[in-house]
Amino acid sequence: MHIRPIHQGDAPRLAALLDQLGYPSSLRDVRHRLGYWLDDPASFLIGADDDGMLAGVAALHVTPIIEVTGKFARLVALVVDAENRKRGVGRALMAAAEERARAAGCLFMEVTSGRQRHSAHRFYETLGYTDTHERARRFVRSLTTPPTPP
Repeated sequence: MHIRPIHQGDAPRLAALLDQLGYPSSLRDVRHRLGYWLDDPASFLIGADDDGMLAGVAALHVTPIIEVTGKFARLVALVVDAENRKRGVGRALMAAAEERARAAGCLFMEVTSGRQRHSAHRFYETLGYTDTHERARRFVRSLTTPPTPP
């Protein structure tokens, strides 16, 4: 297995992996998303290639910080094919993502994960990540629908 950049030819397999992650996506949608991901210099898509088969993917985005000098990385997606879990694929992808983040000048890496993904939380903790939900909250608002009046 080796870690490599994702390319447009990975779209069919990436669509299958996103489905496993709980985000069903058409091949057309994935190709469209790859178009803007692959062109963004602050975004990285890396894959774990197991003899020509994409066994997992990590998506990483680098953001500058205004309150201190530096940048941070956010792992926006990590998925390992169900048949390849518990084989070190996730650890290899995380190590590669952290290396990319360091090379980009990031001070830390942030991971967000759905509250129901308990096994993923344990995985991140084994890698040294700390759940900071006691110190910070995350607020999200859709920008695709008009705001509701008060």
